[in-house]
Amino acid sequence: MAVPGLSVTVLQRPHREGYPMPRVRYGPRTADELRSAREARARIPDIWSTGVIALWETDPDAVAQVLPPPLKPAARPLARATISHVDLPGGQVLGAGSVAVRAVHNGQEGDYPLVMPMTTERALIGGREVFGEPKKLGDVVVRRDGDRVSAGLTRHGVTFVLVSGQVTEELPPPGDHVNLDFYFKFLPAPDGDGLDGDAALVHCTRRGRTRSLHRVEGEVVLNESPYDPVADLPVRRLLEITLGERTSVQEGWIVERVAAEAVLPFAHQRYDDPMQVLDA
Repeated sequence: MAVPGLSVTVLQRPHREGYPMPRVRYGPRTADELRSAREARARIPDIWSTGVIALWETDPDAVAQVLPPPLKPAARPLARATISHVDLPGGQVLGAGSVAVRAVHNGQEGDYPLVMPMTTERALIGGREVFGEPKKLGDVVVRRDGDRVSAGLTRHGVTFVLVSGQVTEELPPPGDHVNLDFYFKFLPAPDGDGLDGDAALVHCTRRGRTRSLHRVEGEVVLNESPYDPVADLPVRRLLEITLGERTSVQEGWIVERVAAEAVLPFAHQRYDDPMQVLDA
């Protein structure tokens, strides 16, 4: 149906009679094309990031409240902010951040991220849909001016995490390391009522290398934000701030299914809910 005042121009590829119809690119990819894509991903070179990591002790009751079952708090109530600038192949730049608390599942200790701001949609969707990472679009900034360093995470106009300080010494890079993260992979129901099924608890390992590391003397400021309330994880004791160049590869697998009713109260950690303004 034509809409008054609206004109649309459609440019079509020419098709000559007697010749095969040009391929429709939204159609299925061939097995060879899918295999070539997998092989190309396996050959991606190391991607290095320059990032600030701040580690602090927070309120143990706060950690216990943010963990969906079956996760349990670790022995120490640790919180970690990671804020990175990533140079991607092809000259693209990615800002990537995370705020996580320390947790335990089946005797294994790891980080449970509460929010992971990303500056590109590709990074957001890839992590959220594949691994269940709580990624959201936001602004991520890492700056170094001489020995002065500042890094911040911003969403909805609020810089809810700000790490700043002075580089004081160069540290020996640690050896290769493996970190474990916990994620819950789920989707909201299409009718708007709860989730569309039980959630999958994902264990994700990151095998990483560090090629430079510096100690930073500074502070962590957590500002109030209704959508990213990390200010509820106060800095009781700042343990360390470092600036480093790192690379890592990650691999995840589903370890168990968790009832939707158990995860639903925590869904706002991954999807902004405007109705949070009605919370007590």
